[in-house]
Amino acid sequence: MRWVRRAAVAFGSLAVLVAAVGVGAHYLDTTVTTLVVLASAAPLLMASSVVGLAAFAAARQWAGAAVAAVVLAAAVWTQLPLYTADRVADAAAELTVMQANIFFGNDDLEGVVAQVRSRQVDVLTVNELTPGAVPALGAAGLDEELPFRYLRPMDLGGGTGIWSRHPLSEETEHLGFVLNMVSARVQPPTGPSFVLVAAHPLPPVPRPQTDIWSRELGQVRGILRDLRAGGGTVVVGADFNATFDHAQYRALIDDGFRDAAEQSGAGVLRTYPADRWWPPLLAIDHILVAGACATGAEAVELPGSDHRGVVATVAVHPAGGYSAPD
Repeated sequence: MRWVRRAAVAFGSLAVLVAAVGVGAHYLDTTVTTLVVLASAAPLLMASSVVGLAAFAAARQWAGAAVAAVVLAAAVWTQLPLYTADRVADAAAELTVMQANIFFGNDDLEGVVAQVRSRQVDVLTVNELTPGAVPALGAAGLDEELPFRYLRPMDLGGGTGIWSRHPLSEETEHLGFVLNMVSARVQPPTGPSFVLVAAHPLPPVPRPQTDIWSRELGQVRGILRDLRAGGGTVVVGADFNATFDHAQYRALIDDGFRDAAEQSGAGVLRTYPADRWWPPLLAIDHILVAGACATGAEAVELPGSDHRGVVATVAVHPAGGYSAPD
């Protein structure tokens, strides 16, 4: 059965090559559209290293199996931070944060409110907020659950908003983005206040606009750095249109921020596309924290939207100066 062995070697070689492309795409800081798209799917590409290893082992091609094992180890190394949780220091308060892209203000917004109500969400960030979605969300009961809000709706889904259980101040619209970015300070009745940010950088595709996408991620990084410079806690909810495997996104969270899924060890929270017959493939919706610690995160269903939402539990340090304990 020499032809079977040759076929296994050929198949294994292709699988390892695909996985190696995924590993390379993870590390490349690029605006080349093809490479940006490949980085989006990097975990899926990397998974083929397992197939390659099995194929080489079945063919008893040990040199190929060794190469496949090295690629597999490199792939695991890139994803390991997402599955390793921090230990949690003492915190003054715990809050529940939700991020939701509502797909151009779709007609099934009761699902958003149901998630807020059932999970006792304290603060909500919303993307693709249209003028018509604002009263629709209110009619569904969102304003009863979260009575304080700062909204910048926009036609054609470019709007962004914040809803909160607690009073807001220092409301700010950050200019220079195609899709709106806003922030506000939230003051709970007990414990420290914190800054809440809602953002929505432009997607890199389907139009050839990776340069704008990369530039807007850099702008978000600068704004978050400035907000964090004053100390205290900053919480971000956003459809970043970027995954943990994009170098631009990792640069953003390296500036004192942590991805809630990564910090809590929740793994890859795939949120898009959520309106197909197959499960979502890409983890582009995120909650970030600085001066606090995310103790849990999960993706949640948003009926009518092409995204899943993300809900995170965040432990807030009294002084907003959380760092992971040794």
